[in-house]
Amino acid sequence: MRLDLLEECRDAGRIGISGHVRPDGDCVCACLALWQYLAKCLPEASVKVFLEKPADIFREIKGFGEINSDFPEEPPFDVFFVLDSTAERIGGAGKYFETAGKTINIDHHVSNRGSAQINYIMPQVGSTSELVYDLLDPEMLDRELAKTLYTGIIHDTGVFQYSCTTPATMEKGARLISYGFDFHRLILETFYQRTYVQAQILGRALMESIRFMDGRCIVSAVDSRTMEFYNVEPKDLDGIVNQLRNIAGVECAIFMHQTGGQEYKVSLRSSEKVNVAEVASYFGGGGHERAAGCTMTGTFHDCVNNLSLHIEKSIKKWESENDKRNHCSS
Repeated sequence: MRLDLLEECRDAGRIGISGHVRPDGDCVCACLALWQYLAKCLPEASVKVFLEKPADIFREIKGFGEINSDFPEEPPFDVFFVLDSTAERIGGAGKYFETAGKTINIDHHVSNRGSAQINYIMPQVGSTSELVYDLLDPEMLDRELAKTLYTGIIHDTGVFQYSCTTPATMEKGARLISYGFDFHRLILETFYQRTYVQAQILGRALMESIRFMDGRCIVSAVDSRTMEFYNVEPKDLDGIVNQLRNIAGVECAIFMHQTGGQEYKVSLRSSEKVNVAEVASYFGGGGHERAAGCTMTGTFHDCVNNLSLHIEKSIKKWESENDKRNHCSS
């Protein structure tokens, strides 16, 4: 089923858009791309974006300054979109979803079972920004919209290196850069470049990391006191788990940062041998097979012990299935 964005918004006077808490590049850009598209195609409608304050690296994306992070009281929206998330994870924007006349959920996370009246969930697609690309009228693309979509796509595909990248993703990326924005600088400044304190906390996390399960798993954690010492926020921790995963021999990387007394936000990255979406789902989280997350309570060691049980099961399951495949092909 193809979702017709403009048909669903026909006659809508008020349209709202939101995404998950602690929005990443894909979430921010998918929301702003949809905002640009609907504002361009439906000039009579009021279109608003509600997100927790995104990282400043996205400040050059058109509409960044229009994002509302205060979640004020609003009359009910005729149509309300939830992008890159379930409705349960949109934080302060949840009240708009609850009172909207029509709700639409667009996402690519395999753990999303649909939380709106209309659900467009495509786990086989690498990013929600790519989904938005697929749903808009290509004749309405312009330089700013192309730049926004491209930024979202590179952030969830790791600049086209993650397994979620398909030939179709590459073709779309090629078409988007044909609009002439400086994609080299965009990749550097929004994906690779770090501030000095971000580099410091990355170094600290790598230095204090611990390998276990015969070196196949690695974990690092940053507590609240350390975050205060370096004066960093959760958004400054983005990318640490990917660096842990890049270490040779590691099948699964765990990065945790403290959000409460005994509460941790957990990020997981893996090779094909570990389905971290399944691992995270045991603790109320979710995501993709190779990238997922959850929130856990307990001590650092409690969390690691509980995670490692499911990670080990996932590795054994993969090895068993792989042995069967090899036996059948021999």
